[in-house]
Amino acid sequence: MANAQYQRDLLNESGAEMLAICTSQLEKAKNAFLNHDSDLAEEVILNEVRVNALDLRIEKNCEKFLALYNPVANDLRFIMAIRKINFDLERIADHAYSISKYVVEVDKKIPAHLFEVLQFHTMYDTIVKMLDNITEAYENKDVKTARKVFKKDKVLDKINVDSFAVLEIEIKKDNNIIPEALLLFSVIKKMERVGDLIKNIAEEIIFYIDAEVLKHKNKK
Repeated sequence: MANAQYQRDLLNESGAEMLAICTSQLEKAKNAFLNHDSDLAEEVILNEVRVNALDLRIEKNCEKFLALYNPVANDLRFIMAIRKINFDLERIADHAYSISKYVVEVDKKIPAHLFEVLQFHTMYDTIVKMLDNITEAYENKDVKTARKVFKKDKVLDKINVDSFAVLEIEIKKDNNIIPEALLLFSVIKKMERVGDLIKNIAEEIIFYIDAEVLKHKNKK
């Protein structure tokens, strides 16, 4: 069992590493998009290889742990949670990659006032707080902190829902901004999806620690 604990600790460290890398990728993608910085966007794109390699390593090590140690109870919940958290983090990194591809491939600098009216900064700052919450929850096995993301996710949902009407008003004022507006609208959608993925991760942390399944609970 000592070896099983060692392998579990390694998996836990890999999960924390994946969380840190994906958080960094998202931050760089946001800065590249805000500043139309193609060099920073290229860095995110190149770093996707590192994300994918770690994703595969975690998945392989989870399968190895299941095969070798036949885990039950807390250990089994841990492995199930790590696999799902890893999957969601890889998808967050995919969104960072896609946003960076826009910067490199679409030569459209977004007018600053569009970021303001669409509350883009509020949206990203909320995502940062959510990532901070799940990082703390993951490291400290803190269910209370994990639950903080659910309320914050509603802020992202509201901005996303309002974004179409806001852009419609802006386009009526100046239809020359249509390409930039549509590009920003697409990124807003991706950011909202990132919020959903962070919420998924919070649910998995709670499942692992408290054996409580939250998915679909609020739909009943």
